[in-house]
Amino acid sequence: MAEYRTERLGQLIQEKISALILEGKIKDPRVSPFLSITRVNVSRDLSFAEVYVSNIRATASIERGAEGLQSAAGFIQSQLGAAMRIRKIPHLRFHADTSIREGFDLVKKIEGLVEHGEG
Repeated sequence: MAEYRTERLGQLIQEKISALILEGKIKDPRVSPFLSITRVNVSRDLSFAEVYVSNIRATASIERGAEGLQSAAGFIQSQLGAAMRIRKIPHLRFHADTSIREGFDLVKKIEGLVEHGEG
């Protein structure tokens, strides 16, 4: 049952942070509207949430975006507290998630091999 609760809380945090990014409420210039929250892992005791950030742009912009979100973590937590009905909002830690970018690069390499092999 606890696992279900942490999963639901993670999904809710993901939705709320994504909405803050899209609505432009996070004023840090490093936070681009192209950033997306790929997943949120909430600890069992609900004290921490690991938030993974990505986009389809360069890895450096993902890392800058994660840094910008981390610097705005206090603001984000206050916004989550106002929007959610839970006693304690988990402490947020943002991480760059380059898996989407790596997936695109891998697909390009495979397509290049297929085209080269058929030529």
